[in-house]
Amino acid sequence: MDLFSLFEACERTWVGDTIRQSIWLFPAIEAVHLLALGLLGGAVLMLDLRLLGVGLTSPTPSQLERQTRPWAVAAVVAMVFTGSVLFMSEALKLYASTPFRIKMATLLVVLIYTFAVRNPFARRATGVTALSRLVAGVSMLLWLVVAMAGRWIGFS
Repeated sequence: MDLFSLFEACERTWVGDTIRQSIWLFPAIEAVHLLALGLLGGAVLMLDLRLLGVGLTSPTPSQLERQTRPWAVAAVVAMVFTGSVLFMSEALKLYASTPFRIKMATLLVVLIYTFAVRNPFARRATGVTALSRLVAGVSMLLWLVVAMAGRWIGFS
């Protein structure tokens, strides 16, 4: 099965059909998606700003990573679920969407970066250093690209 056929099959699911036929399902699911984005953004920004040395001076980056992790994971799970459902309602449109491809590629990169680099670094960080600023800056830039590409999807 090629990629187009996969996207076509996703759009033809009963989930995709139901959302497309409903006047309120897409906006309701989108609202949950955006609320989860806000939760994720808050969790990411709190830790990244702490690693940058902006704002909070306590708790330590390690403590803050531990405190924000459940919120960030819950938000990512909610966004993946709602995003997948929204995808099924307009998969063929998204197949040809450059912003969608940018968002998905960057999302994959930032999730790997977050769990393989940023979070392990934050768990060991004791204070603000040039390296902590770099780690936080890369994280913020990648999440910004994901958010901007996601917003761009709505205008394409």
